[in-house]
Amino acid sequence: MSKLTNKVAIVSGSGRGIGREIALKLASEGAAVVVNDLDAEPAEAVVREITAMGGRAVACVGSVTEADFGTRFVGTALQTFGGLDIIVNNAGYTWDNVIQKMTDDQWSAIMDVHVTAPFRILRAAADYFRETSKQEAEQGREVFRKVVNISSVSGVMGNAGQANYSAGKAAINGLTKALAKEWGRYKVNVNSVAFGLIKTRLTEAVAGEGNATIDIAGNEIKVGVNPQLMKNIEAMIPLGRGGTPVEAAGSVYLLCIPESNYITGQVLVVGGGRP
Repeated sequence: MSKLTNKVAIVSGSGRGIGREIALKLASEGAAVVVNDLDAEPAEAVVREITAMGGRAVACVGSVTEADFGTRFVGTALQTFGGLDIIVNNAGYTWDNVIQKMTDDQWSAIMDVHVTAPFRILRAAADYFRETSKQEAEQGREVFRKVVNISSVSGVMGNAGQANYSAGKAAINGLTKALAKEWGRYKVNVNSVAFGLIKTRLTEAVAGEGNATIDIAGNEIKVGVNPQLMKNIEAMIPLGRGGTPVEAAGSVYLLCIPESNYITGQVLVVGGGRP
């Protein structure tokens, strides 16, 4: 039997990149997955991939920053699959600038997607986790559930030009540690994964090219890394290269399986040996 058979997972930002690989990995191990993306087509494409391999999946399309998204996301899992066992807060992006040039909109947008949105999703799941745990305890059963919040080494060490992103990712680590203490009694493991350099479509885009942008809520946001800077960063990684989305997904998976039932309140740095 697969490690996650009969489990239900929700993964935000799972239509592309790391989130897509997380959704596929959890599904390959037996979990039913609620896939989320800003756009319908990427989300539905991942749903089709999962169902094609014999898994179960459904899409919940929309921005995680919408006020009612957390309730809708959790509700999709409960209504479609009858439960919720794994929450992966993955959705996010960067909108960089040095602090004297950073606008209030830049600050607020990044805090909204990296802190407020996960908070609302977790708050929406709280009643289900609490009530279900009480019922299981009355039956003499110990059932563990998992929360994995996606953080970054920027939230652990800070990064120049990323005051908003570094603050947001540090905040999600704080939320992780607080909820690990609140939800331990309900047998919910709450951990963060802090990624270093993971080579996705956003990091591999060439900075300065006209097409190296993404559109978020009408804002054209530059993405990409200068090729020489990329080489310099990789040269400082003990393993000699950036990670892949599949490897990133593997680290999340480790915190979702039964072997991690006694791990909670931790920030796992996944950076190839570079802190």
